[in-house]
Amino acid sequence: MKNVIVLLAIVLLASCKQDKIGYVDNVRLMDEYQQKIDVEAKFKVRADALAKTRDSISQAFQMEAQSFQTKAQSLSQSKAQEEYAAMQQRGQAIGQQLQQQDQQLQLEGQTEMDSIVSSVKKEIKSYGKANGYSYILGGGDGGSVLYGTDANDLTNEVVKLLNDQYKK
Repeated sequence: MKNVIVLLAIVLLASCKQDKIGYVDNVRLMDEYQQKIDVEAKFKVRADALAKTRDSISQAFQMEAQSFQTKAQSLSQSKAQEEYAAMQQRGQAIGQQLQQQDQQLQLEGQTEMDSIVSSVKKEIKSYGKANGYSYILGGGDGGSVLYGTDANDLTNEVVKLLNDQYKK
């Protein structure tokens, strides 16, 4: 009889200490997070401006190359080759400069996105602690949750929390 009471007490204690688990759809969270949306928009504007600059530089260089082709016919072969080599070097330098600008913009965008992801993770951790969760799992494409009930989906609450904090 004493063993039954001890076993019953253990079962009751074990059932009282149940972990609280939720999950967040990472893809939906990031798609709906206003700061991430704003950062993407800012970098799209910068990328579009860079593309316009690249296009205008390319057009100017093409016009210069066409002008050179006409001019080269009246130059001696050695002088034409010399100017052609100089033009080629300038074209390569322009290409390298534009490539560096593209890479710099991509690096800045990636750095800012990494910072957003890091702050989102911190906020999810804080949310979990404040609301008594033992675990908050990541779902969505590539996430670790293959199925979860809607009752355990914290995405809307976390998106609201993040967007409210971002507005401040």
